[in-house]
Amino acid sequence: MPPAQAAAPASHPSREVRLLLIGRGLRAAVDGFVAVLLPAYLLALGFDVWHVGVLSSATLLGSALMTLAVGRWGHRLPHGRLLRAAGLLMALTGFAFAGLSAFWPLLLVAFVGTLNPSAGDVSVFLPLEHMRLANAVQGPAAQGPSRTTLFARYSLVAALCAALGSLAAAAPEALVRAGIGLLPALRGMFVVYGLAGVAIWLLYARLPPSDDDGPHAPPVPLRESRRIVARLAALFSIDAFAGGLLVQSLLALWLFERFGLSLAQAATFFFWSGLLSALSQLAAPRVARRIGLLNTMVFTHIPASLALIAAAFAPSMQLALGLLFVRAALSQMDVPTRAAFVMAVVSPSERSAAASYTAVPRSLASALSPSLGGALFAAGWLAAPLLACGVLKIAYDLTLLAMFRGVHAEE
Repeated sequence: MPPAQAAAPASHPSREVRLLLIGRGLRAAVDGFVAVLLPAYLLALGFDVWHVGVLSSATLLGSALMTLAVGRWGHRLPHGRLLRAAGLLMALTGFAFAGLSAFWPLLLVAFVGTLNPSAGDVSVFLPLEHMRLANAVQGPAAQGPSRTTLFARYSLVAALCAALGSLAAAAPEALVRAGIGLLPALRGMFVVYGLAGVAIWLLYARLPPSDDDGPHAPPVPLRESRRIVARLAALFSIDAFAGGLLVQSLLALWLFERFGLSLAQAATFFFWSGLLSALSQLAAPRVARRIGLLNTMVFTHIPASLALIAAAFAPSMQLALGLLFVRAALSQMDVPTRAAFVMAVVSPSERSAAASYTAVPRSLASALSPSLGGALFAAGWLAAPLLACGVLKIAYDLTLLAMFRGVHAEE
C-alpha cells in the first residue's frame, strides 16, 4: 500500500476522537451547573422538596430507560444520526425547562429529556460515544493512542469540565446582584443548557462517517456476548450500589459530623480530592499496559477501599483526610479501564449495546443506596456507610477478579 494511502485512516479517528472529547466536555460542563441549579430552580418555582426528589428521580429513570433502548434497538439506525438526535433532544430539554412552570409538564420533560442531576453520566450519549471511541482504535497495531488511553482522556475531560461547570452555578447570584431577578437568572442558565445542545448537534454533524453509518459491519444487539455482559452488569451494579452509600454529599456530611469541618474547609478538600481523582485517570493507561486492564481495575480499587475503611475509624482529622486523599488518588483509575475492558471483551458490532447494558444497571443501583446511607447517619452510625461501602467494593473486586481472570482483554 502506498504511504499516502496508509496514513489516511489515521486522521479519521484523530478527528473523530477530538470531536467526541469536545462534545463530552461541553456536556459535562453544563451538567455540572444543572445538577446544582435544578433543585434551586424548582424551589424558586414554588415546589417543595418532595417535588424536587420526584423530578430528579424521573430524570434518572428516563435517561436509564432511553439508554437501555439505544442498546436494544439502536443498531437499526446509524449511530451518527442518533448522536445528532440526542443533541437536538438536549436543546429541546433546556429550552422547555426554561419556559415551563407547571409541575406535570416539567416532569414529562425531565423523563424524556437529557437532564442529569447526578455526578456521573447516565445519558443516551454514553453508549454511542463509547462505541465510537472504541472503534477509533483497532488493536495494538493501530496508529494513535490505545483504547484505554482514549477512555482515560474521555473521563479526565469530563471530570475537569464538570468541576469547572459547577463553578458556573454561582452565575445566577451574580446576575441577581446586577439587578436581574433570581427566577429569570435561573431560567437563563437552562437556556445556556439548550444552546449547548445546539452546539453539540453542530459538533456531531461534523463527525466523519463510520462503519455503523454505512453498510459495513453494522452494530447489532447483544448475541454471543450476552452472557459476559450480563455478568459484568451485575457486578458493576454492586460496585455502584456501594458507591451510592457514600456519594459526595454524604461524605461531606460525615466530615461535618465527625470532625466539624467548615464549609470552606470541605470545599477545599473536595477540590483537591476531585483533582486527584481526575489526574489519576491519566496514569490508568500506563498501569494497564504493564499489568492489564482487569488487574488495574482490581489492584487500584482494593487499596482505595481499605483506605476508606481505615478513614472511618481514624482518630484524627488529619489522618482521615490523608486516607481519603489516598482513596481519591486510586478509586477512579478503574473508570477508563472498566470502559476499555467492556469494549475489549465484546465484538465491535456489540459495543454500543454492551455499553448500554452495563451503564444502566449501575445508574439504577446507585440511585437506591444514598437514602440508606443517610438513614445510617441519622441513626448515629457514622462509620457504617464508609465501612459498608469499602467492604462491598472489596467483595466486588475479588469477585470480578475470580470470574474474569481467564478472559483475554487486549489493552
